[in-house]
Amino acid sequence: MRIVIAGGHGQIALRLERLLAARGDEVAGIIRKPEQGDDLRAAGAEPVVLDLESASVEEVAQQLRGADGAVFAAGAGPGSGTARKDTVDRGAAVLFADAAVRAGVRRFVVVSSMGADPHHEGDGVFDVYQRAKGEADAYVQGLDSLDWTILRPGALTDDAGTGLVRLEARTGRGPVPRDDVAAVLAELLDSPATSGLTLELISGSAPVAVAVKAVAGN
Repeated sequence: MRIVIAGGHGQIALRLERLLAARGDEVAGIIRKPEQGDDLRAAGAEPVVLDLESASVEEVAQQLRGADGAVFAAGAGPGSGTARKDTVDRGAAVLFADAAVRAGVRRFVVVSSMGADPHHEGDGVFDVYQRAKGEADAYVQGLDSLDWTILRPGALTDDAGTGLVRLEARTGRGPVPRDDVAAVLAELLDSPATSGLTLELISGSAPVAVAVKAVAGN
């Protein structure tokens, strides 16, 4: 498969790129800074320099044409203010989804956030973030042209992955290693029966493949 990942230099994205490349997939990662390219190449991915805050739908669609799947894993990052929560966490996600529709890419997986809610109240940076992610999720959920799956991980850690997770519509809060998030994303890309599902993810007791198979088609 050819997979295009938005936010290709993110911590989860780099892990996912390594997993996909190792299993023989062709992977492209969209990045904003050319100097990030070497990290993507080391992970086995092709770097594509494109700023999702200023690119047009057609420019992004050009990078998506011919892909078998797309993953939105971009984020403004913890050091950013409220303005970029809107332009990246909401705006870039909407742009990437529209570009996937235009390019004819149906399989579309979103890395969201537990607690994302378009109606989340508050003016703090994290409040704006949760609202922006919720608005982006709601937009994707309304696109019949995409076979979308939305993944909402719990508190991300850099602990080594265990390969054991809990993946359900509602899990309750808890931690999960980024390694395991990446493993679940790779499995979801191969599981179109999970289309139309919004799933929460924390560490648990089920092997990744078993957890994904259990929710597929529900």
